[in-house]
This record gives sequence, structure tokens and C-alpha cells, in this order.
Amino acid sequence: MNKLDFAPRGFSQTEFEQRTIRAQQMMHGAQLDALLLTTEPNFRYFTGFKSQFWESPTRPWFTIVPLTGKPIAVVPEIGRVGLENSWLDDVRTWPSPRPEDDGVTLLADTLSSVAGRFGRVGALLGPESHLRMPVANFERVRQLLGKTEVVDASGLMTALRQVKSAEEIAKIHTMCQIASDAFEHLPNLLRAGDSERVNTQRMRIDLFERGADSAPYLMAASGPGGYDNIIMGPTDRVLTAGDVMVIDTGTIYDGYFCDFDRNFAFGHADDLTRRAYDVLYQATDAGIAASKPGATTSDVCNAMWAILEAGGALSNDVGRMGHGLGMQLTEQPSITPTDGTVLIPGMVMTIEPAMTFAPGRQMVHEENIVITEDGAKLLTRRAPVDIPIID
Repeated sequence: MNKLDFAPRGFSQTEFEQRTIRAQQMMHGAQLDALLLTTEPNFRYFTGFKSQFWESPTRPWFTIVPLTGKPIAVVPEIGRVGLENSWLDDVRTWPSPRPEDDGVTLLADTLSSVAGRFGRVGALLGPESHLRMPVANFERVRQLLGKTEVVDASGLMTALRQVKSAEEIAKIHTMCQIASDAFEHLPNLLRAGDSERVNTQRMRIDLFERGADSAPYLMAASGPGGYDNIIMGPTDRVLTAGDVMVIDTGTIYDGYFCDFDRNFAFGHADDLTRRAYDVLYQATDAGIAASKPGATTSDVCNAMWAILEAGGALSNDVGRMGHGLGMQLTEQPSITPTDGTVLIPGMVMTIEPAMTFAPGRQMVHEENIVITEDGAKLLTRRAPVDIPIID
């Protein structure tokens, strides 16, 4: 893939304005005066601020989305320059770290200044969320707000971020194409006699050379004819003839993830392994076909499980068969029998059937799609029809 085809880095100011308007429309419906956002993806979603400094847990960072107007940044002094160069007009700072009052008073004062209509502030307190600030500090903010109520707004933010803009989808597609290129080249790099770790590191280097920014998730697992987990490696286990290895990559381009895997057999693949691969391929096709506007995540899950069960699956121990994707490696919703989220255009999803097909032998397959008015569109390039054999 030529770098000229890459999605442009960064976003237009119009993109941030539209995100803010959509959020404020939802806030009116939920009777919220403000949103308090404390984690990197949500902070970046409204500000465009990207910094490796988030790796440090020492300083908290806050963005407030008021009911009208632009978001307000409440950040440590060290972040002033980065935010003043953003599209925001209002950046308030304090000299952090200051454990005795690490932004608490400034944050409470700022929230109080915008919380006048409904007397309600939304924070992310629900599933798949965290505060990224000391609980005692959060409780102190609540106390300082007095009668202003702090309520859970995680559902609002999930609904907002689930539907991606064209600019967001272009970045995810770019990353999926970079990783597709790397996976298609990977058989030239894999070697029996080397470890999972060494083989996987070759792919990491290749991803960077092709234009990826970082690869925080690059998992590998292997075993005779299959593997027994999909989250633990890579390890120092040496690949030998008859082994099957999966590599799963969550790699980033300009702040957006891909998340998909590929399976490889070393030397040869027995009939049971080939059969499992074929069943998973068919189940993936079924999941993609079922991913239409108006269908639910449960419909997609059931379509895949019907193929897996008919193909001899003993179980699916992964817990779900896909999920949302974007600024985070995994986002809501989950593709499960009971999730029931309605699919709408703009959602980016992983389709990820998995099966235990013999005692101690699993296999998983994954592709990335975007929901369009006409159904699912692949963002990845489809895996080989037959499992690749590494000689």
C-alpha cells in the first residue's frame, strides 16, 4: 500500500464541532448541563489532543463538554501548550502534581460555572469505563458541587462514539490495510525453529516499516494442531512441524486501531485442523452477511454460532464473537447471544468466531467491517480460503 493512499492525519475543526453538537443534542435529551470526561480516548475525541504523556499515571486530565459552546480543558500546567494549539478557546490549568488539591477545586469550580439549567453533570460510571482519577478526589468534586447531581453518562458516550464519521472510518481502513499487507507478507518471515516471540517481533517491525504508529496489542499463541488460549503470548515456545499459530494484532494509525488475526500451520495441517479453519471461514462469512442495518449483535452472533455448532464446535470459550472498534482496541457493543444492540450505518465492528474443536485445541478468526446502508463492508482484506502452510 502506497503511503499516498493513507488517510490524512488529524481532523478538521468541522469534525470536532460536529462531535460536540451531537453530544450536546444528546445532553439536552438526557437533561445534562455538562459531561465530565477523564480518560484518554474521550478527552482526545473532543479535543484532538494526543500525547504519550498519558502513559504517566501521576497527573489527571479533564475535559468538560458544556450544554452550549466549545469543550473546556482543565489540565495540568504541563499540558497548556498542547491544548492552546488545539481548536479549544478555554484551557484552565493548575500546577500538577499537587496531591493536596490536584485540580479538584479548579474542576469543581468549572463544572459549577456551566451546571445551571438542569443541575446534572454526566460522568462515565458504567460498564467498560473508569475514572482515571483518585476516587477520593472524585468524591470531593461531588461534595464541592453541592446540589448539582453527578450521574452516569456512559451510555450517552457509547452511543456517540459507536457511530464513526467518514474521517474516522478512513483512519481505521488505513490501519486495516497496513496490517493486511503485513499479514500477507508474514509467511515470508515466519520460521519453524524460532519462538513465538521472535516470529511475532518480525511482524511488529514490518508493521512499523509499513506506516503503523504503534502496536500495543500483538498476541500470538501456538500448539500442536491448534492452541489453548488467545490472550497469553507470544512466549518463548519454539514452533515445530504440526503446530498452528495465531497472531492477532491491535495496531494503531493516527489514534485508531485495527483488530484482526490470521492462522498459520507449520509444515503440515491435519484434517481436523483444516476442517476447523474451513468452519471458521464459513462462520465469518455468515457473520459478515448478517451484519446489516436493523439487525442486532445477537442476530450476528447466532448466525455464526449456527455454522460453528453444525461444524462440530464443542464450545466457544471466548465469551463473545466480536465487538466495536475504533479509538480503543475493543469498544461496545459485544457480539453475544444477549447483547441485542441494533446495528446502524457508521458502526465499525470485528467479526470474530471462535471454537474449541478438540480437547485443548481452539481456533479463532477475525475480520473488521463497517456497517453501511447496504450491509457490511470489509475494512480488512479477507484471509486465505485455506490455512497457509509455512514450510
